[in-house]
Amino acid sequence: MRSGARVRPLTRTDLDPVVDLCLRARAELGVGRQLCTDDRDRLREQIGALLGLDGATVLVATLDEEPAGVLLGRLVGPGPFTDAVVLNLEALYVRPDARRRGLGHALLVAAADAAGRAGADEVFASPLPGARGMHRFLARLGFAPAAAHRVVPTAVLQRRLAHDTGSAAVRRPAARGIEDLLERRRRARAAEAAQPVASTSMQVSRAVHSRRPSASSTTTW
Repeated sequence: MRSGARVRPLTRTDLDPVVDLCLRARAELGVGRQLCTDDRDRLREQIGALLGLDGATVLVATLDEEPAGVLLGRLVGPGPFTDAVVLNLEALYVRPDARRRGLGHALLVAAADAAGRAGADEVFASPLPGARGMHRFLARLGFAPAAAHRVVPTAVLQRRLAHDTGSAAVRRPAARGIEDLLERRRRARAAEAAQPVASTSMQVSRAVHSRRPSASSTTTW
């Protein structure tokens, strides 16, 4: 790291310049809404709340005493399904004019030290798809793909689920219609099978009736 650059824990006096850095990162990425809100006051409250959480790892990199980079992370675990402790990096950003000066590297050195002291087995990072430079930077440092994330707006998910529920309700009567059709066919086949027996009975009945003498044809002796 060059002279005049250093990394230290974030303090509340750094909140406003760090909010500026986060908003700058958001504007730089095409999917910045996934990084943070664009409401300055709300973002300031969120970062301030992160500072008060157990296991928070919130670092600022300064260049000539001015904040030029930020790392937001938190130690996670152990949990219900794992005994492992990991450091989850929510954000890592260095402003464009301060890059290639070792600030990003220095931020990760401090984060790795914090992870080691806490006994964290791994460090997770979730760079956004549009941050190609960050993806390359992390890959050079040994970060490997661990999982694929998918995201959907809650309102869109609710609409899709409602549509699927409605479609299922529409399909159910159709399925019942097929069952009714099969039942009608079974009844028709049963009726056809019984029809020859009834026809034969009618023919026998007519034949017997035709052999009976009628009153008009009786011979008188």
